[in-house]
Amino acid sequence: MARFSGLVGFVHSVRVRPGVTQEVVTEKGPYFGDVKRTSLTMQQGTTVNTELRTTNTVEIMADDQYVNENIFAIRFVEWAGVAWAVSEVTVQRPRLLLRLGGVYHGARAESAPQTPAPDAP
Repeated sequence: MARFSGLVGFVHSVRVRPGVTQEVVTEKGPYFGDVKRTSLTMQQGTTVNTELRTTNTVEIMADDQYVNENIFAIRFVEWAGVAWAVSEVTVQRPRLLLRLGGVYHGARAESAPQTPAPDAP
C-alpha cells in the first residue's frame, strides 16, 4: 500500500452581490494517509485527446476542524504532482476516503504574488 501526502482543494461559492456568486478555492494540507488502490486508465471519448482517469481511493486522516466542517466542498486532491478531481467522499471517522476520477481542470488557489527579478545591467 502506497503512502499519501498532499494538498486537498476546497471550493466554496461566495455571494459577491445579489444574484452573483464567485467560486473561492482554498488549498489545505498537507494531509497524510494511504492510497488504497493504484490504477490509471486512458479513456477514449468523443474528444480528440484521450483522457487520463484513475479509480484510486485516497484515505486521509480528518484530524482538523476545517476538513470536518467542509467535507461537502472537497473538489480535488494533489497527488503525484497532479490535481485529481474527487468524485466521491466516504466518511469513516476519523478518516475520509476520497475516490479520485479524472484530472482536475478547475480553478486553483492563487499563489503568493511573485516579486519580479531585478533587471540585469
